[in-house]
This record gives sequence, structure tokens and C-alpha cells, in this order.
Amino acid sequence: MRARPLPAWVDVGLLPVVNLVLAFCVSGLIALAVGVDPRDAVRIMLEGAFGSAEAIGYTLYYATNFIFTGLAVALSFHAGLFNIGGEGQAALGGLGVGLVALACDRILPAPLLIPLAVAAAALFGAGWAAIPGWLQAYRGSHIVVTTIMFNFIAASLMVFLLVNVLIAPGSMSPESRAFAASARLPFLHELFAGLGVALAPSPLNLSAGLAALCCVAVWLLLFRTPWGVELRTMGHNPSAALYAGIDTKRMTVIVLCLSGALAGCVGVNEILGVQHRLILDFAAGCGFGGIAVSLMGRNHPVGVVLASLLFGGLVQGGAELSFAMPSVTRDMVVVIQGLVILFSGALANLARPWLEAGFARLGRVAPDGAG
Repeated sequence: MRARPLPAWVDVGLLPVVNLVLAFCVSGLIALAVGVDPRDAVRIMLEGAFGSAEAIGYTLYYATNFIFTGLAVALSFHAGLFNIGGEGQAALGGLGVGLVALACDRILPAPLLIPLAVAAAALFGAGWAAIPGWLQAYRGSHIVVTTIMFNFIAASLMVFLLVNVLIAPGSMSPESRAFAASARLPFLHELFAGLGVALAPSPLNLSAGLAALCCVAVWLLLFRTPWGVELRTMGHNPSAALYAGIDTKRMTVIVLCLSGALAGCVGVNEILGVQHRLILDFAAGCGFGGIAVSLMGRNHPVGVVLASLLFGGLVQGGAELSFAMPSVTRDMVVVIQGLVILFSGALANLARPWLEAGFARLGRVAPDGAG
């Protein structure tokens, strides 16, 4: 007999943990195959990601990018849309930041310039996502196809602009000139130093606070507003949404714009907060990583934060692992990340039958028809 659905806390909390354990078990087998002790590898990764104040700062810096892109994917998921264009939307968000900074960093003070650059990041990301949203809503184009194509278009556009238009005079690298001090988000260790608190230097900057605000805003929007109810209704049952009078076409475009705006904020963290110039490939795959973050976090802002910390730790710990163990290349670290994505995404329900059977035997989930 088929077991009843698992309790919500198991589906939301325990199942992702089981998937993560399975991913690390397979990663351990691969490590053994290349002659690496998995216990040593795990110890190095944990110490590299969370073993010091500096390591935690780097982990939180990477996690900030994943929060932005994870929220972007989660918001679209709730509307029944699969936005996998976060990489391109992040790139255009960085372009918006760069254009504002290059145009105004010598004429506007930081209190005016930084909010303007943040707004540009959101607007450029939203504008880039609005086109696939419109094509999906009014022309029937599949959102998966259009968003992934727009990733490549965005990459080509960035190459053209940085090689032919925005490149610094005399530079041999495809990057803009450095921004003036007014166009730089302060690092958190610098801010705390001004308050007399010593923090280890790291790239963590004020955009982490922006990410936290975005988490709260998305939670309020989805679960505490009538518009969020309409959005989730469209995601669960488009026919019911139409019957209720919801304009699903307009909703599709708006949701994709909001999703693109969130992904565009990656440019705030990278361009305004760390690089202080416009460069190529600053997103570094976090747009695609946001898909796994959203899946593992069950499309909830709290889950997105927790999953982002995991992926930030994987990036930082993986860098330390490849440095400490020359036999573990960067490609090996990417394989570990890919396995986490695989078990969190395509194989997300692999362990569900085992958990249902186990809870049925424990009497916590009674089989259908039981008294």
C-alpha cells in the first residue's frame, strides 16, 4: 500500500539533508578512486570554509552571490516558470553598475552614486529578463530555451563592449578603468575597523546586507501579500488562476522582471563591492548555481540562505582543498559541486520512497486505509 505524503518538516528539512549526504558519499568514492582519503579532504574543506574568520568572510562573500541568484530562481519557480538565465541577467546587472560608476564616479558622492548603481543593476537585470518573459507570455516561446540563449547573448555583448567600447585606454585586458573611491562599496572589515572591532580581511562587503533585505522582501512578497497569492496560484494551477481573473501573461512578465532584478544584484557584490572595475565573467557560474540553491532550499528564502552557505562553503573550501592537495584539481571540486546539484535537482526525490517506507514502519506515517 502506498504511504501518505511525508510530514512537511521531513520534505523540507530531512530530504535535502539526505540528498546532500548521498552526494558527498559518491564524492568520497570518487576521491578514493583518485587516491585521496575522503576524511582528509572533508577536513580540509571544512577548515578552508569555516575554520577561521577570514575563511568565513570568503564563504559569506560567495554565498551572497548564490543568495541573489537562488532567490531569482525561487521566485520564478513559485510562478511555474523556470528562469535559467541568471548568468546573463547577472552580467547585465554588472554592466548597469559599471556604466553608472564610469559615468558618475567623478561627479557624484558615494551616498548618491551607490544607490543609483544598485538601482541600475536591478533595472538592467530586469530588462534583460523581461524579453524572455514577454516572449513566453505573448509569443509562446519556451522560457527555458529563451533564457539560456540570452545567457550566451549577454556573454557576447559583454565581450564586445569591454573589448571595443569600455576598455581602459592602453589596457591589454578586456576591463574598464578602475572606479573612483565614491563608486566602491565598503568592505565589512573596514566598516567594523572604524567602530573599533577587528575583523579578518575578506571580500565580504555591504552587498551582504542587500542580500538579507532581498530575502525578507521576497518572503513578504510571496507569503504576506495578495499578489504573492496570485503568483503562487498561477504556479500551482494556471487554469485556476485564469478562472480567478488573474492576468497570467502580465504576471509572467512581472515575475521575470523581478527575478532578473534579483540576479542583476550579483553585479553589486562583484563589480561595486570587490572588483571596482567592469570585467568579464565576474558571475563565475553563480547564475547556474542558483538553480541548485533554489532546489535544495525548496524555493523558500530561508532554505535559499542555508543552501547558499553550503555552496559558498564548497567554493571556498574547494579552493583550499585544491591548494592543499595538488592531486585534487579544480575540476575535481567542480565535480563535487556538480554531484550536489545532481542529487539536489534531478535526483531530488531519490530517497523519498525510502523515507516514506521508514516513517510508515515507525507508525508516524500510516498507510492509506489504516485505522
